[in-house]
Amino acid sequence: MIASNRVPPLDGDSRAGGLAIALRPVLAERGGLWLGWSGRTSASPAGRARLADAGSFAVATLDLTEQERSRYYDGMANCALWPVLHGRLDLARFDYADYTAYRTVNRRFADALLAEVGPTTSVWVHDYHLMPLGRMLRNRCVRGPIGFFLHVPFPPAETFAAMPWALELVDDLAAYDLVGFQTRACVQNFLDFVERHRLGRRVGEDLVTIGWTTVRVGAFPVGADTHGFAALAASPAVAARAARLRATAGSPLTIASVDRLDYSKGLAERFRTVETLLERHPEWAGQATLFQIAAPSRLLVPEYRAIQGELEALSGRINARFGMVDWTPIRLMHRTVDHAQVAALLRASRVGMVTPLRDGMNLVAKEFVAAQDPDDPGVLVLSRFASAAEELPTALQVNPHDVEATARELRTALQMPLDERRERWRTMMEHLAVHDVHRWGRTFLETLSNSRSGAPANRPAPTGREACMA
Repeated sequence: MIASNRVPPLDGDSRAGGLAIALRPVLAERGGLWLGWSGRTSASPAGRARLADAGSFAVATLDLTEQERSRYYDGMANCALWPVLHGRLDLARFDYADYTAYRTVNRRFADALLAEVGPTTSVWVHDYHLMPLGRMLRNRCVRGPIGFFLHVPFPPAETFAAMPWALELVDDLAAYDLVGFQTRACVQNFLDFVERHRLGRRVGEDLVTIGWTTVRVGAFPVGADTHGFAALAASPAVAARAARLRATAGSPLTIASVDRLDYSKGLAERFRTVETLLERHPEWAGQATLFQIAAPSRLLVPEYRAIQGELEALSGRINARFGMVDWTPIRLMHRTVDHAQVAALLRASRVGMVTPLRDGMNLVAKEFVAAQDPDDPGVLVLSRFASAAEELPTALQVNPHDVEATARELRTALQMPLDERRERWRTMMEHLAVHDVHRWGRTFLETLSNSRSGAPANRPAPTGREACMA
């Protein structure tokens, strides 16, 4: 069983987000059921989840009420947890009504799961939307293995502590047998929080006591579907589309960026990097174009509407300043595109520019590598604040806050000789071919199974709030 805020589309639409891209191959390989919000609202909470067939697995969906969507999703998830986890306390808003709705929706998820699983079924819960879900399943007598994976960063201890419900949420995580993070740094931040706030103590390399329970923690970097994406990028249809992109780009070199519209992605800094490159090296005018896909996201949240306006103003100013009759330096697309179009853009580009200010992993960086032509690969310019940077040391790694330095590295990427491009790409591709999404899923689930097999020795008999509710 998988539980996440959203489920993959059933209509064949390949414009899924990063979590769905990561999880779908895992569940398709193993079978099972995936529960999530339908994306729709209804006048009253639905009873049981609606079931649908997704081929090798089933999908169960719940509608939210309009108030739940506003409080749980827009409020707690996107205005409290998301900014805190990405280190943006200046943007965080804490509202107890939002937190109450958050726990209410998690209880509804627990009830929906309980209707579909037995007491020993394995459950894998994903991301910050559903942190309390494991506790609520334990309280409903689910005693099978339950794991949790956080796809976004876990911040330094004192940043997370700013949230009024931080202690309660970490206590909720104690109900899981295994809690996974993207990097060892995130694991360490979590352990620092537990010890600094006297919630528990470390009792082994990857074991921590929280209250009366012992929880295994670990780093499980999410992989891309490396072989599948490489095959898609090299397919005749995508190769033909990539050739058309090169022919219509208006310049010989394309810089590709594919992001959700979000303040964590460093989009404004990226546009200023292009502007700085053209200021310092005007000979690049007409030679390189940044093609930025910025898929609309959370536009009911004011900060996200502001980002869209800022990017439109920035790109307009830069294009007016440096553009020519037959060339513009920035092509901005506010639209979600399917996986085949993304593959074509990445395949066609000399540079992949993945420069978030903070990111849990960023699978686009890995997909850019997978999409390249081995005979003539492009260069990845990668933020050191994306967790993918730990696995891709031969990318040109940058601090996106330093626009001047990033512009210099962008120039290096654009003029890098073929032999060096091939060598850097080969090193990254060899790693990603082994550490792909299938290995990630297998590793997490095997660790979860092993964690649970040792649970009786680590986990005392449930009492008090840990006991099953009648």
